[in-house]
Amino acid sequence: MRLRIPALALGLSVLAWSVPAAAQTPGVTATEIKIGSTQPLSGPASAYGVVAASTEAYFTRLNEAGGIHGRKITWLPMDDAFTPAKTVEQTRKLVEQEGVFMIFAPQGTAASSSVTKYLNAKKVPQFFVNSGSHLFQNPKDLPWTVPYLPTYYGESRIYAKHILANQPNAKVGVLYQNDDFGRDYLRGIKAGLGDKAAKMVISEQGYEVTDPTVDSQIVALKSAGVDVLLLGSLSKQSSQAIRKIADLNWKPTIYMSYISANVSPTFTNAGLDKATGIITATAIKDPTDTRWANDKDFQDWLAWMKKYYPKGDLANMSNVFAYIAANTLEHALRETGKDLTREGLLKTLSTLDYAAPMLTPGVKLTFSPNDYNPYKKLQMQRFDGTKWTLLGEPIGD
Repeated sequence: MRLRIPALALGLSVLAWSVPAAAQTPGVTATEIKIGSTQPLSGPASAYGVVAASTEAYFTRLNEAGGIHGRKITWLPMDDAFTPAKTVEQTRKLVEQEGVFMIFAPQGTAASSSVTKYLNAKKVPQFFVNSGSHLFQNPKDLPWTVPYLPTYYGESRIYAKHILANQPNAKVGVLYQNDDFGRDYLRGIKAGLGDKAAKMVISEQGYEVTDPTVDSQIVALKSAGVDVLLLGSLSKQSSQAIRKIADLNWKPTIYMSYISANVSPTFTNAGLDKATGIITATAIKDPTDTRWANDKDFQDWLAWMKKYYPKGDLANMSNVFAYIAANTLEHALRETGKDLTREGLLKTLSTLDYAAPMLTPGVKLTFSPNDYNPYKKLQMQRFDGTKWTLLGEPIGD
């Protein structure tokens, strides 16, 4: 007796064997790549919620140009209010209900770290986490979590080098957020100062992200005799610190986390004149710096902003960081090829060496399977009251 197989069943069987691997990948079809994210669209860090809008603007331009290998990007950002419990809820929804291909550019150290084990267990890419915490520098145990920002620890080590070279007898104080984000600055500055740290660091003042102000911490730092101040703080608290320092007529040398060292909103909220002299490290071209006015990267970025995100703040560095991240993802997706899989994209990103547009000269994004620190050098700069002035050449920690 001959076994009879219906033509339809045979057709489906043949089709199943002939479909590209990408068709079996969650969030990927012949015409779509579904990308999710958690963003602080509300809550204490909502100033950083612009990343969701600027990323959407980038993907809109990309889709209008035909997408990537014929696939358009569907962007699904969800509000987590910068709260880990909400991040867990929204991430599970994106993975288990929306079936996204990846989580891209999530924000915050505590929020993003709350889902790293979950995403890695499911082998869902958590790419370009907007945090420089050491928690995301762990390719051995968390290979599916790839950070995007310069490390806070490495950044503060660079500040220590600068302090030792310019104010070797400084009395250093640190304002830090009392979580992994802020404590990385405290660890880094001490490591960078080496055996001089115990003598040079004379005051450490922490704050909770929910605290209404940091006024009392600034008063304590001044009272301790601090003359060099490191601000390992978010934008809101950095603005408060700058205003309080001015109110006290206190004149310390200030080093500020690159996360918050933005003309807008941090300095404009505090008063540009009050921010004069602040030093930070950067990897990107500041759109408020007139030195880049005729630079092709800047002109392309400006044209994109005006057309696709006209309501966006041209002085907000978050819009530059988002542009660079989205551009780098586009580059990686194209390099991975038409047969898109999560494993293929991870392989591409973990060996990436890319000078993305809007990075400062001499700075690029580099990864290796054993090193997820994307920036090996940063550019020091000082704010002169209207714009940033570069200090020397890019340096590493």
